[in-house]
Amino acid sequence: MSDPARSIAEPDPPAADPAPREPDPAPPVSAPAPRASARVNGLDGFRVEVDAARERADVVLDRPPLNVITMAEREQLRATFEALDADRRVRVIVLRAQGEHFSSGGEVRGFLDASPEHLSRLAWNIGAPARCRQPVVAASRGYCFGVAFELTLACDFRLVADTSVFAMPEQRLGMIPGSGGAARLQKMVGVTRAKDIVMRSRRISGFRAHEWGIATECVADAELEKVTDALVEELRSFAPLAQRTAKKLLNDIEDMSLSLAIEMEGQAYGRLRSSDDFREGVEAFHAKRTPVFKGS
Repeated sequence: MSDPARSIAEPDPPAADPAPREPDPAPPVSAPAPRASARVNGLDGFRVEVDAARERADVVLDRPPLNVITMAEREQLRATFEALDADRRVRVIVLRAQGEHFSSGGEVRGFLDASPEHLSRLAWNIGAPARCRQPVVAASRGYCFGVAFELTLACDFRLVADTSVFAMPEQRLGMIPGSGGAARLQKMVGVTRAKDIVMRSRRISGFRAHEWGIATECVADAELEKVTDALVEELRSFAPLAQRTAKKLLNDIEDMSLSLAIEMEGQAYGRLRSSDDFREGVEAFHAKRTPVFKGS
């Protein structure tokens, strides 16, 4: 990761006016008509790119200019992450977007048309990246509002640009976040800052998101792809089994007492001691060579 990327700093964005100058989180009636590429292979508003040689899969939101996320798209995103989780060619998943904005959020009209049963699945759909065994990297620039913000919070790493603006604007619609966003946000930043963002629909910059521990890094907009590529290659260099174990352990112990968390960590450590990758790692270390991990 480049040091200059870490040096970016900017003041808080101005407090939102009663009538914000920027566009609403989503059009008031319906999403912009998707362009032809928005429904490639039956996918609603996004595409999937798999690079087997680099062991990488990209899930790309592709409904410019604001990449509004429909109800159907949420279901398809869940199914896509589950399919990539089972794809042996994939070591790292990247969630990114086409254009200058990651996403202005969900299609507002969809909430009025969806059934209560459908709405009850929203958090399960958006939480799909957290359930993937592989590391998932979210790379965002521009607007990242509402369900889009919630989706990135379910990822393992969040790389953001200095152009990024984050918000949970549901209060302006007489609603609250419903896909796990408020809960995940509070775990990351604490109740005071979570209330500041959720209850005031406050917008925060990419720099502030990094400062508060929401973002892994805040980089110059022009550097976002380069930094994302570097992180993917770094994650690929580690043992697959150890990566999967670390992710599951950290997710599982989040709400545990310290003593129980330490016990689970020890058990996971003990299981990895018998892995082929651990033996390869030790032998490569002593031989002063690069290890060749196989995920077993």
